[in-house]
Amino acid sequence: MENSVCVLDWRYGSKEMRELFQRATILKRMATVEVALLYALSKIGLVREEDVLVVQKNIDKINISRVEELEKKLGHDVMALTVHLAELSGESGKFIHFGATSYDIVDTANVLIFRDAINIIKKKLKNIIIILMEYAEKYQELVMVGRTHGQHALPITLGFKFANYVYEFTRSLERLNDTSKRLLKIKMAGAVGTMAGWKDKGLEIEKYVSEYLGLPPHEISTQIAPRDGYTELVSDLAILASQLDRFALEIRELMRPEILELAEGSAESRVGSSTMPHKENPVTAEKISGLAKVLRGFVISELENIPLWHERDLTNSSSERIILSHSFLIMDEMLESMEALLRNLRVYPENMRKNLELTKGLIMAESLMINLTLANVPRHIAHELVMKVSREAEREGKSLLEAALDNEEIVKILGKEKIIEALNPYSYLGEYKKLISRALSYAKNVIEQT
Repeated sequence: MENSVCVLDWRYGSKEMRELFQRATILKRMATVEVALLYALSKIGLVREEDVLVVQKNIDKINISRVEELEKKLGHDVMALTVHLAELSGESGKFIHFGATSYDIVDTANVLIFRDAINIIKKKLKNIIIILMEYAEKYQELVMVGRTHGQHALPITLGFKFANYVYEFTRSLERLNDTSKRLLKIKMAGAVGTMAGWKDKGLEIEKYVSEYLGLPPHEISTQIAPRDGYTELVSDLAILASQLDRFALEIRELMRPEILELAEGSAESRVGSSTMPHKENPVTAEKISGLAKVLRGFVISELENIPLWHERDLTNSSSERIILSHSFLIMDEMLESMEALLRNLRVYPENMRKNLELTKGLIMAESLMINLTLANVPRHIAHELVMKVSREAEREGKSLLEAALDNEEIVKILGKEKIIEALNPYSYLGEYKKLISRALSYAKNVIEQT
């Protein structure tokens, strides 16, 4: 790989995903579609069954160098492949590509690759969801500070935090399932989509190609399959990338030395900085965040491929050669990184406890206000009173409990025992258990149906 230009050739993406988008695989999938067309032509009596078998056997004999040589001469990649297949197949190859247009082959081959690539993505995403479900249950009772706007808000549990990610990632799994219904369809309809090259046999040929490849057809198309499906796919991957980015950002924030509630796994031999030997950086999380930026950018480019001239122009072709393969490989790398991050995640309960107490109980101000309102104090008056007491506590270096117990009005309304109970962060977690359970049930449901 010393001469590779693209980082995806050697740094990012798994072997199984990379192989799907290698030139040899793409050519073989395109050749498989040509064979599917020959199979359909044999079913209507135009081609002998033995000719189909001959061409089918020649798929493994495809020579990339010969295809490239022909493409230089012909200036057309699909034509180069069909000529090469015909060369390999002799008399049996004379009906290769009959009645088809290039993108009958390209778009249907894409779908064969997408089907396998989406399955890889879904398998890895399910693994991540399952790990997060286990964490949601394991840390259901581990109380920590909930934060909004980067500030301490109300207490939550780490399990509750994980359950939120379970829910979001499961929605992405559901999205991929749903998009697949619209995307994974063959396109076999000729030059402008009317099937004119097959006269009155077009729908029959389409049916047999569909049967051979195990995929339904698009109801109607132009020269190409509708690009809204491609855009939906890239958008789904970008949404998932942004969700992974959100989790990665959570780790990066909570790994700060002054917070240190969660951290990437042990990295005893990993260099954090070339000049600062003490550094241990959240590099996996940062890689996830960095790659998410690229995936989000692809969405705009793929949206631009929906509006093409009339029944089709060529402006989608060049950009999709980059967008489609890179989107899958980048997502594959992000999921692998996410799973590694989760499996090596470090949790610091003692720091969660320390940070929970950092504001000296101010995070329980809402609870105090709620209890005052339930004791018949108008809500806006209760809000004003608690805000005043909270600010006094901050100024005087007191805890909210101390300040509340020093306030005669609050003591008179609630009594000391009720104030102490209201300001206990471990008893102000709402319906957290039921909400976690509901999120996990939803995830189990979607996983079972995937």
